[in-house]
Amino acid sequence: MSKRTLAVVGAGMVAHRLVEALVERGATTEWDIEVFGEESRPPYDRVALTSFFTLRDPDELLLGDRGLWRTTGVRLHRSSPVDAIDPAAGTLTTHGRRVRYDAAVLATGSSATVPPVRGADAEGCFVYRTVDDVAELRAWVNERSGRAGGRPARGVVVGGGLLGLEAAGALTQLGAETTVVELSDRLMPLQVDAGGGEALRRLVEELEVRVLTGTASTEVVTGRNGRVKALRTDGPTLDTDVVVFATGVRPRDELARAAGLEVHERGGVLADEACRTSAEGVYVIGEAAHVAGRTWGLVGPGYAMAEVVADRLLGGDARFEGADPSTKLKLLGVDVASFGDAFGRTDGSLEVVYSDPVAGLYKKLVMSDDASELLGGVLIGDASAYTSLRPMVGRPLGVDPTAWLLPDGVEPPGSGDLPDDAVVCSCNNVAAGQIRSAVCDAGCTDLAGVKACSRAGTSCGSCVPLVKRLMDAELEAAGVTIDRGLCEHFSVTRAELYEIVRITGLTRFSEIIGRHGTGHGCDICRPVVASILASLGRGHVLDDENAALQDTNDHVMANLQKDGTYSVVPRIPGGEITPDGLIAIGEVARAFGLYTKITGGQRIDLFGARIEQLPQIWERLVDAGFESGHAYGKALRTVKSCVGSTWCRYGVQDSVGLAIALELRYRGLRSPHKIKLGVSGCARECAEARSKDIGVIASEKGWNLYVGGNGGFTPRHAQLFAEDLTTEELVRTIDRILQYYVRTADRLQRTAPWLEEVGIEHVREVVLEDSLGIGAELDAMMARHVEGYEDEWAATLRDPAKLAVFASYVNAPGTADPDLAYLEERGQRRPAGPVLVAGPSIPVGKP
Repeated sequence: MSKRTLAVVGAGMVAHRLVEALVERGATTEWDIEVFGEESRPPYDRVALTSFFTLRDPDELLLGDRGLWRTTGVRLHRSSPVDAIDPAAGTLTTHGRRVRYDAAVLATGSSATVPPVRGADAEGCFVYRTVDDVAELRAWVNERSGRAGGRPARGVVVGGGLLGLEAAGALTQLGAETTVVELSDRLMPLQVDAGGGEALRRLVEELEVRVLTGTASTEVVTGRNGRVKALRTDGPTLDTDVVVFATGVRPRDELARAAGLEVHERGGVLADEACRTSAEGVYVIGEAAHVAGRTWGLVGPGYAMAEVVADRLLGGDARFEGADPSTKLKLLGVDVASFGDAFGRTDGSLEVVYSDPVAGLYKKLVMSDDASELLGGVLIGDASAYTSLRPMVGRPLGVDPTAWLLPDGVEPPGSGDLPDDAVVCSCNNVAAGQIRSAVCDAGCTDLAGVKACSRAGTSCGSCVPLVKRLMDAELEAAGVTIDRGLCEHFSVTRAELYEIVRITGLTRFSEIIGRHGTGHGCDICRPVVASILASLGRGHVLDDENAALQDTNDHVMANLQKDGTYSVVPRIPGGEITPDGLIAIGEVARAFGLYTKITGGQRIDLFGARIEQLPQIWERLVDAGFESGHAYGKALRTVKSCVGSTWCRYGVQDSVGLAIALELRYRGLRSPHKIKLGVSGCARECAEARSKDIGVIASEKGWNLYVGGNGGFTPRHAQLFAEDLTTEELVRTIDRILQYYVRTADRLQRTAPWLEEVGIEHVREVVLEDSLGIGAELDAMMARHVEGYEDEWAATLRDPAKLAVFASYVNAPGTADPDLAYLEERGQRRPAGPVLVAGPSIPVGKP
């Protein structure tokens, strides 16, 4: 039997899923799959487009296994837009060439809309849709910054929805002063209600992004050179160097219209439940489709359509009857989630709301009229409950709804008893029962296997924690012992290994693995042992065997940058620095040609140092009274502070003095992950203490202590631990919390997930009530740390053996690369490209 030809028009995320689904089903024995894409790249993750600005290589955005496009029977035609399709003849035209097909799938996606604003086509106006769009935007903003006389570029985003906030995040990453102009009365009007919009606005404005809502854009003003100069609105006129239009998208249905296919009056190719268009043999999927009564602007429904078409092409009868429109995103670093009937449109529905404007939290659950069934919700600022709540939409919640909303130690109900048909992964439409089946029927016993077998967690990843909980619950129910060992060389957990090293007094990795492990170690256990030894004060990180255990940055006590150079961060306790100190840092930066930047933790980062320069730089910094800031280590980083009662008219306590004392007390404390502290002198919270691992906020009666705030990929607000503490009580409490965290946390576990795992009430009992009887021991351990502290760089400068590590080339220690080139970055010098140097001459292999 001769093979038929399938033509896929479009090469985006949904087209990729269709091809993937067909290959998995063995369709290439029946079909030759020809994919025609407009862009020069293979399908990439458009959802993660903003990460383009932080990637070394845009190919990191490419989807799935690159080998998909080398599969026999699959061919990807890049830079090949389809100009016309003729359903009657069964042909399409690309580059003037006619291609015959037996079936075609339109996966043309959508295009960015530009509102009717005068001058919207001026030079300096952009949309935010493709990698090429963002690459052009980046080049433009960088050029504007270079010509602005040292000031940042100014950018305006027209549109405050999902796409607009993504674009605003891109501009802020590029260092531009950013304003968002939104016609509606709130940000993200299609996803969040008025309360959620106000909370989101506050959070976005705290990130120094100006927000104008209820404002119409009327005209782009250009200068004599024809480039953007300002944006006029029905409110203020905004001076700007760039305008990004992000007012929405419209389905790309022009091919279908020209071919005579039925389209919806508001856009989108009309299709039935099988995703069949009005033309025989032509299907439509993704954002171009109008199916189940609407167009769908999310990737999850597009993936579901792709699965339906893949099944139909192979003779199945799958149907698309709608999909979960829920969304969970991180926009400008802010968690935003919306699911189910988020606006409470169901007759008789009730709303349960928790709002904390100071902390930037807004949480709402929409319940049935008897408050038993969950209908939907909105989560702003903390969306950690999303993965557990979303599968429960349309089902009895089973508990008081407030248990899901209240912070500060109220434990949310478990999710191991989800019904089998509850959708856990909305991107791939994977239900809880499929995950359980992957464990019980397919024999998957680890997370990677469950993800591969079920597809759950393989797209946006937000459901992975819930997938793992379901997997663990199923394994435990089957009587399978879950391996919680550190790695193949240690069968114990990180906390158990810590206790072994603490009690035995061992100081060498070879002794530890020889007595309590197997083999020679790996890149998991070796750094963990190095961290434990450092936490217990068992020697300098470069002493003897220790040097071979460290992670990349700890090898040379500096942060490796993407160009091969290193950054240097001296400690500036509490952010307080003398004029002489500022001058000393400036002189070092000038002498070594370093790029300087104020960090978010109130320190000065010096970039561009070559490895052989590090001792010279640190010698001058140590002579000027500075010490290592441990920016390279899993250790205390900073204690951020506001100016407190020293200067601020609102301050009620000396936040600077306390921040300095805490930073000097905990400096050098090695831990499972980095630790950050913050001290605010009043409830206005200018030090953002509630986003820190340990947060301290002054009250009229003393200090309020918060624990477990983290930034990064999964932001968490800290939870209130104790109130109105004296300074002595506060320090003792923090001592015990940190030491207990160091002793019991897992490898690379931040304080937020650690606190969720052990429970805040348990930690309160251990720390405040000494329930385990180890309070005095924790106090003594911190006292030993404080007494035994020594600056790592000062000690290194005194030891010729340690200094020998810092060489670009083993056979020419003082030689720098003569071909290094530099360029200007906003008035400062930085390397022009990758700096290829040999790694530090540290022994590797067996200790």
